[in-house]
Amino acid sequence: MKTILIAEDNDSNYVLMTYILKGSFNVVRAHDGLEAVNLAKAGGVDLIMMDLKMPNCDGLEATRLIKTDFPELPIVMLTANAFECDRENAMNAGCDDFIAKPVNRDKCMKVISKFITVD
Repeated sequence: MKTILIAEDNDSNYVLMTYILKGSFNVVRAHDGLEAVNLAKAGGVDLIMMDLKMPNCDGLEATRLIKTDFPELPIVMLTANAFECDRENAMNAGCDDFIAKPVNRDKCMKVISKFITVD
């Protein structure tokens, strides 16, 4: 089963994502951008769902750092900031796709399936 790293500091948003992904993927959590970078470097992650606003290191900076070492690792920005400039900033940082919150299962699975297969 593929593993998705969810970089999300908000507990309720994390719980929602685990509910959406349960049964289809293993889920690992990072509470902030710095932890996401460290977990990506540790390996075993097939895709990252990255929140934009997090403590210690925001999603944009975490994405830049991860993509420096792992350019092929898919990163999907998952954020409540849904303006076009937020999407552009995410893509310029190296994100492979962008989902605006609130997220639903169909949209989430459709975006994930662009990058990895469901086991």
